[in-house]
Amino acid sequence: MSQDHKTPNAHEKIEKNVGLMAVLIAVAVSFGGLAEIVPLMYQAEAIKPLEGVKPYPALQLAGRDIYVREGCYNCHSQMVRTLRFESERYGHFSLAGESVYDRPFQWGSKRTGPDLARVGGRYSDDWHRVHMTNPRDVVPESNMPNFPWLAENLLDGEVTARRMRALQTLGDPYTDAEIKAAPEELAGKTELDAIVAYLQALGTHAPKGG
Repeated sequence: MSQDHKTPNAHEKIEKNVGLMAVLIAVAVSFGGLAEIVPLMYQAEAIKPLEGVKPYPALQLAGRDIYVREGCYNCHSQMVRTLRFESERYGHFSLAGESVYDRPFQWGSKRTGPDLARVGGRYSDDWHRVHMTNPRDVVPESNMPNFPWLAENLLDGEVTARRMRALQTLGDPYTDAEIKAAPEELAGKTELDAIVAYLQALGTHAPKGG
């Protein structure tokens, strides 16, 4: 009595072999990622800064580091999407050339709070100081936490100078004079001074309009 033995095809072999399937999925995802990312590395608009965009000065750079340290990116994005209602609320959609000197970039996607890509110049320094110390003093319905210690903590200019030196080695066009001057520029400045300076710089070189 003969029995028909069906020879498994390639798809069936892969489906029944979990390890092989995992390897092939990883390879496919890797090639897909390379196909998306590598072309961007050679597109001028993705790697060249917009007109007026320069590496953050010492005070703003220190503020950006505090922004990251305090986890502000968990609730605030910095990317205006190419949607009409977003450009009507925030301004021109975000461009890659704005973020050339952001390491790491802060685009994000979660918005417990509003997007901050265009917040620079929208409020006064004093407004930001009050808002960082106790947000409910200026926005009663805010669920943002208080950051009172920022007004008490002094900046360490040497740390920021070393950070600038590291960014210089990565290609950011800081001059040796700018790096040398950082400790003196930050002397007596608080973390609150720094983060306000950083926020006031966001979006100031973006194209106008929606």
